[in-house]
Amino acid sequence: MLRHIIRMLRPEQWTKNLVLFAGLLFAGGLGTRTLVLHAAGGFFAFCALSSATYVFNDLMDVKRDREHPIKKHRPLAAGDLPVGLAAAIAVVLAALGLVWAYKLHLNFGLVAVGYLTLQVLYSLALRNMVALDVMAIAVGFVLRAVGSVEVLKGPAPHTELSPWLLVCTFFLALFLGLGKRRHEVLALGEDAGRHRPVLKHYPPPLIDSLFGVVTASTVISYTIYTIWPGTVAKVGGTGLVYTVPFVVYGVFRYFYLMFAAGAGGEPSRALLSDVPLAVNIVLWVVVVAFVIYAG
Repeated sequence: MLRHIIRMLRPEQWTKNLVLFAGLLFAGGLGTRTLVLHAAGGFFAFCALSSATYVFNDLMDVKRDREHPIKKHRPLAAGDLPVGLAAAIAVVLAALGLVWAYKLHLNFGLVAVGYLTLQVLYSLALRNMVALDVMAIAVGFVLRAVGSVEVLKGPAPHTELSPWLLVCTFFLALFLGLGKRRHEVLALGEDAGRHRPVLKHYPPPLIDSLFGVVTASTVISYTIYTIWPGTVAKVGGTGLVYTVPFVVYGVFRYFYLMFAAGAGGEPSRALLSDVPLAVNIVLWVVVVAFVIYAG
């Protein structure tokens, strides 16, 4: 049963919450123990909240998941766990995550409430609304980015995150969300609309066109961020512009995984399983840290 509970919590999806360390990285706080501990606390609080929403989503979709070729193997859909136990776990995780978030900082607690509310609304309605579904996913990542700053406000009240970085986070999350939709449409074929009604409004040509807009917006916004006067003044130069090739390669690699390798349904799984993509992200972090801390 413990193995099934862990599977239901989807710990592989916690990689999304690494965004909670963005504020720490770009604020130059990696060498400050108190800031590191606060960022780590924020990360684990959001892991609890995100797992709670995954369980809630599974509870809402038990019958539908049983007819899905992949999701039918999830613990609740497969009948490996009782519904009552799953509901209790979701409530406990949500409560723990919120209490933990408020203990770290009031503003961070408010961000956590906003994130949890958004995820509930997504499961209840937003995921069935074309365009709003992927935008809701993107806003979830933006809230994580905002939280990465607010969680540091206790020990470092003047910590700020550039609005350009929030824009970059939004467009990158849109990119990943569209990739997920494209994978679902192609994997389910003619049954896509039956498993999730909104998918019938996402024909592959439309998604591919949207990819062009979002990809360009992601790369351009990040490039502007690296040379924005506020960024240059903060890091002491234009060194961050040398991280742009890593972003471009990451986008290209993910395109390859979607179009040539048939991946894209689970961005977190791609991050953990695709070595070139993982190495590229690590190198990006290393170069960003070098520019910020060495400067």
